[in-house]
Amino acid sequence: MGFFPSNMILQFAIFIVFITSKCLLLGAKTPRLSITTDKEALISFKSGLQVETHDPLLSWDQSLSPCNWTGVRCNKIGTRVVKLHLVGLGLKGSISPQIGNLSYLRSLQLQNNHLMGTFPNQLSTLFRLRVLNMSFNDIEGVIPLNISRCKELEILDLERNKISGRFPNELSYLTKLKVLNLGKNLLFGSIPPSLANLSSLIHLRLGTNGLDGLIPEDLSRLQKLKQLDLTINNLTGTVPPSIYNMSTLLYLNLASNGLWGILPSNVGDTLPNLLAFEFCLNKFSGTIPITLHNLTRIHVIRMASNLLHGTVPPGIENLPELQYYNIGFNRIVGFGDNGLDFLTSLTNCSRLSHLAVDENLLEGVIPESVGNLSKVFSKLYMGGNRIHGRIPASIGRLSGLTLLNLSYNSISYDIPQEICHLEELMILELAANKLSGKIPTSIGNLKNLIQIDLSGNELEGTIPTTSENFKKMLSLDLSSNKLNGSIPNGILNLPSLSAHLNLSNNLLTGPLPQEIGTLNCVIAVDLSNNGLSETIPNSVGNCKSLVKWLMAGNKFTGPIPDTLSELKGLETLDISSNKLSGSIPDSLQELQGLQLLNLSFNDLEGEVPVGGVFKNHSIIHLEGNPKLRFIWAREKGDFGLANLLIDRAADQTSITSTNALKGSIGYIPLEYGTGQKPSTAGDVYSYGITLLELFTGKSPTHESFTGDLSLKKWVQMAFATNVDQVLDPGLMLANCSLSCDARSISPEAQMDCSIAVLGVGLACTADSPDGRISMRDALWKLKSIRENLIMPGK
Repeated sequence: MGFFPSNMILQFAIFIVFITSKCLLLGAKTPRLSITTDKEALISFKSGLQVETHDPLLSWDQSLSPCNWTGVRCNKIGTRVVKLHLVGLGLKGSISPQIGNLSYLRSLQLQNNHLMGTFPNQLSTLFRLRVLNMSFNDIEGVIPLNISRCKELEILDLERNKISGRFPNELSYLTKLKVLNLGKNLLFGSIPPSLANLSSLIHLRLGTNGLDGLIPEDLSRLQKLKQLDLTINNLTGTVPPSIYNMSTLLYLNLASNGLWGILPSNVGDTLPNLLAFEFCLNKFSGTIPITLHNLTRIHVIRMASNLLHGTVPPGIENLPELQYYNIGFNRIVGFGDNGLDFLTSLTNCSRLSHLAVDENLLEGVIPESVGNLSKVFSKLYMGGNRIHGRIPASIGRLSGLTLLNLSYNSISYDIPQEICHLEELMILELAANKLSGKIPTSIGNLKNLIQIDLSGNELEGTIPTTSENFKKMLSLDLSSNKLNGSIPNGILNLPSLSAHLNLSNNLLTGPLPQEIGTLNCVIAVDLSNNGLSETIPNSVGNCKSLVKWLMAGNKFTGPIPDTLSELKGLETLDISSNKLSGSIPDSLQELQGLQLLNLSFNDLEGEVPVGGVFKNHSIIHLEGNPKLRFIWAREKGDFGLANLLIDRAADQTSITSTNALKGSIGYIPLEYGTGQKPSTAGDVYSYGITLLELFTGKSPTHESFTGDLSLKKWVQMAFATNVDQVLDPGLMLANCSLSCDARSISPEAQMDCSIAVLGVGLACTADSPDGRISMRDALWKLKSIRENLIMPGK
């Protein structure tokens, strides 16, 4: 046995003392982690939560071992916490940094709560962590870069939070990851190619973020990947060909990006295990790959809203597991009466629930076989094609149907009675076809309907009284048909009706029932262009949610209801072209949200209010009421009628309003009588007549205009020397004390202004369309007239 030299023994002793003292010092600063420190960390975690009346963590009693607490699991000997699972407990608050002291934690699952704040950096000390799931919370900030130290992580799920920043390249160091889910956050930047280092990855979900750039070709090296979800981002370019060769993929989700290129014809061969192929809302071109119909296990094929053309390829009958087939909003064609025969092939798909072929170029007749579609079939979108023929009676056999959309086709004949068997139907859209006959009374059997649109057809007869059964109805549109009779009371007794009621452009007659007031949740009502008569019921004031109220083109009489002022949220009120009389209620000034008030072409009289919304003359339409008297307001240089006319010309609302005049005597330009098409020159003519009417106080149909004498000729004859004889006396009387900025405006200046405006009206109404000034010139002239009136000599 050898001997150490004495100096070496001394050095060794000093070294032992040094190490011992160092360890003692470290022990004094960092307490040994244990079940006690785990309990303290959990108590700190709970203290950061906002506990309401019901405390989901009531069992967290400090006098007990945390191993018995809700959501806490310890190792077998009870010495350390290894799992913290607090899922869906409604927890609110932030995550305590002390959570990093749970050093034996293998699984941390806090999903489906209301946690907020940022990720604590101390998460990086959880070296044993295998599962980290904080999805469906409100966590903000960036993903800590030091999370890359958690080398044992197999599942990282942070879906649906408010995580921001660039996609962290450091995640590529977590080489044991099997699930990486960062979907539904606020991440931006490009996808790092280094993710290909995650060789164990099975699920990669990055959808619903702001990621941009190209799809990295390196991702194709993930040989175990079963799901690639990049939906709803800003990705561009083509899909790398190698991605289509990832034979392990079950789910390929690339919808809602800016991707383009031709889909490979052999994609069904190179991706033989696909269960879902989702490419909607991109710019893919070419035809539908025929090999997709070889994937006998596939559940979902979604390629809507692309640039695909060609026909629906054969073989679709070979997909018994197919549940969703969506090729809508493309350029898919089908020719002749048999252009929809693929529907017959789909009857073999016994699990099909959703079919969308809308907004394509499909022709043909809907085959009777449509009634043989799956027993679980629930949604059928076929609108916006070139389908003709009738709706087959067999449609009634689809007892589970909740949505039927055949709008914007050329379907004719009547609505089949068998439609009443669709008792689960919630949405019925048959608009813009050529349907005729009566609306079946049996439609009242569809008690689950929330939306019905039969507009733009040739339906006749009365509105079925059975419509009172639509107790869940939110939106009802029967406009632009040939429906007659009165509005049934039952249709107005639908308290659920909250979106809109549209019965416009029909042949409805009779009074508007008082029951209209029961629609206290409806946002829009359109009854325009019918033959409704009598007075507008005061009960309309009960429709507190109304935003749009359209009743133009009827035969309503009597006064404007003062109760309209109770509709505080009203933005559009159009009761033009009726036979309303009396004065404009002053209370209408209180409707501060109005963006359009059209009272034109009635028989209203009295003074026009000048306050409130009436100060904004660009939204007010009063033409065609010759008995109204306009007041020139003196506040802030506001010159009532002049501003009204000028502002209308400025935003071209005059063109909009005068389009409605083209069917009215006196407002039609001469060229329309010779068969010429409507034009902007015709709009200018109608506007000019309106100018003359407002300043003379006489409509073009006034009883004094007989023979060859017209409003235009009458003004023209007096224009040179006797213009004062054609000006509205009420207008001139109101101008007696006109002033601006404490400066009085002389009667001579007012007369010059009136003459100039009449001159613009005459310039707009020249017999020849080529001889009329443009609306732009009219605007310029009116602005000049106003400036000369209020700022002479400028």
